[in-house]
Parts: sequence; structure tokens; C-alpha cells
Amino acid sequence: MQAPETKTPTPKKGQAQAPSRATTRRHSTIEAALADALAQHGVVLTPKASGRFERFDTPDKPKGNANGWYRIHTPQAASFGIWHLDVAETVTLAGPSDPEAAAQARLDAMRERERRDRERQQHQVEAAEKARRWWAQAGPGDPAHHYLAGKQLPPLNLRQRGDMLLMPLYFEGELVNLERIFPDGSKRPLPGGRVKGVASLIGRLEGAERVLVAEGWSTAAALHEAMGCPVVVARNADNLALVARRLRQRLPEVDITICGDDDRHLPAQGLANKGRVAARHAALAIDATLLMPSFCEGCETCTDFADVRQCRLGGGQ
Repeated sequence: MQAPETKTPTPKKGQAQAPSRATTRRHSTIEAALADALAQHGVVLTPKASGRFERFDTPDKPKGNANGWYRIHTPQAASFGIWHLDVAETVTLAGPSDPEAAAQARLDAMRERERRDRERQQHQVEAAEKARRWWAQAGPGDPAHHYLAGKQLPPLNLRQRGDMLLMPLYFEGELVNLERIFPDGSKRPLPGGRVKGVASLIGRLEGAERVLVAEGWSTAAALHEAMGCPVVVARNADNLALVARRLRQRLPEVDITICGDDDRHLPAQGLANKGRVAARHAALAIDATLLMPSFCEGCETCTDFADVRQCRLGGGQ
């Protein structure tokens, strides 16, 4: 009687498996073997033997992230990886006894990573040049802009190009990108520009005794208006800890307060409260004070300080 197949348990989200580990299951085709190996990382797709590097979205990132890759090298060997998890694995029909195929797959993966890094850096340079050009050409933000009027906030550090508000994004003191804020409230950076670790600033850091750090521009603007402190805009929850650490390095003696968003609707969807978790992590990382919004009794829609301000002004959201 044939023994049943055993399958490695699916890793938890964000948990990488050991790199360059060949699959131990037996399959009739390399496509099937690769599909099975990808499924163990939560990736469901039908691989194609194009001989080229193919990209795919990873399930723990927003749609369109293309953080994963695979390549079918021969009918007997393939490789795949997930960049942000530092995963790189080899899949062969011959099992672990095919060192030549495994070595070639690792070499191809290294070359592809280097090519991707060069391409990303070039895109970032081009986006930074565009950001500086647009920023220099832009006019002051119009207080009557639909987004600002809806938020009941002044433009503060924003400029305007056409119907887009522009928020400057800096990295190590250099303007490297712009966040475009459209009339409907949607926000997008310049394509290809740097987004990791970038930040904006409302107010002045020089001589400040207390500095606040918040996720988005409207939250930062509401806090600046209410408290008068300079506010660093981290842009999103993923950037909070990165921005906070750099700020602490620059201002080791200043009182820093992390002002988080409360994504309280997410637990009902079976998800973590990302804003609260990220804010707590950032505060612990730099020994900062944590400040979270308090909501009106019965309010179920507000999630951040800008929402609370607008709600109490009677403007709704």
C-alpha cells in the first residue's frame, strides 16, 4: 500500500521558509511542482514555462505589489522568491539530489535581484527629478480645493498643480517624491518614486520641545492646528516606525509623541487594527509617548484625529 503524501504546513503570514529548499513532493511536471511550492506560501497561480522571470502578487501586500517572482529554467527545475520576506527557493523534479539545477536557480535569482535593484534605483532618480521640477513650478494650495474644503483645513505645507495638491516627501533631507492628493481624497505618490522611509513636515523642527508623528496629512494638519507642535507625516502605518527611528536619531532629547490612527473597523473583518498596532510599535521602538484618538459616544465612523476634529466641528466626514 502506498504511503500517503505529506505536505509541509502552510507558514504563517510573514514567516519565511528556509531559502533554496527543494520540494520533497513528487510531481509529473515542473509546473505542478512549482504551483505546489507556491501554494505553501499562500500564492495560488498556474505557472507558465516561458523561460523568463514572471512576477506575481503576494497575498499579504496590496493588489499590484508584484513582490514575488518565479522562473521555470528547464522541464526539471524552477525557482521562485518573495522579496520582502527574503524567500528564495528551488523546486526540482529530481529532488534535493540535483545540485546543478539548484545552483543555477540561485545564480539566476541573484542576477534578477541585482537587475531589479538597478531598475528601482533608476526609477527613483527619475521620480525625484520630476518631484523637484513639479514642486518648483507648483503654486500655493488653494484653500477652496475640494479636498481641503471637505476636511475644513488650510493647505499648510501643500502646493498645487492643476487639481492636484502636492505634499513633499523627503528622505535624508532630500526631496525625493510627492504625494498627489486629488479632489476625491485619493492619494498617490509619483510612480517609481521612493516611498519607504519618506516623510513630510508641517511646522518647524528647529527649537521644538515636542514633535508629533502621524500617518496622513489631514491627521497631521489637524494635530498641528490643535496643539501648535511640528508634526512629521509618515504617510502610512508601514512607515511610522521607520520615520520615528530616523527622527529619534536626529532629535535624541526631544519629546516625541506617536499619534496613531485607530482602524477599529478592521477587527470585525478578522484583521488586526493596523493603525493601533503600528503606532504602538513605533512608540516602543523609540521610547516615545503614544497618543490615540478618543471618539464621541456612539460614533462608529471616525478613525483618526482629523475625523474627530471634523466630527466635533459638525462637518461630518
